[in-house]
Amino acid sequence: MILELRTDLAVREKADGALINTPESAAPFLEDLRHLAQEAFCVLTLNTKNRVIKRHLVSLGTVNSTLVHPREVFRPAITDGAASIIVSHCHPSGDASPSAEDIRITKKLIEAGKTIEIPVIDHLIVGDGPPLSLRESGLVEFN
Repeated sequence: MILELRTDLAVREKADGALINTPESAAPFLEDLRHLAQEAFCVLTLNTKNRVIKRHLVSLGTVNSTLVHPREVFRPAITDGAASIIVSHCHPSGDASPSAEDIRITKKLIEAGKTIEIPVIDHLIVGDGPPLSLRESGLVEFN
């Protein structure tokens, strides 16, 4: 039997992705969510330098909700070899105010990220204006 090294399966950090250091710097990756008629939940996987590896659509829901589970959120982060993630979703109503469920799932994801050592560094909600950062709003403790 001959063993072959599959380089397509190797984990690599994409060094040329955009640097994400503010909610505004993540906005270009989320702009298309603003125009959706149903909620969509996405994950931005980041390398150790907070550069984007990739954006993943995790869940596509209804006009006012979407199902989110840590398993689906962290699967692409693990596959990408991410050092951290930013999660985001849209509110088709245009009002980016977080719901109690938005806060609950964010806390759940933060705890799951602590367990597997892939921190959630923010949760951005996309509405009509700039994305609302749950970190900057102080509604959720990320540390």
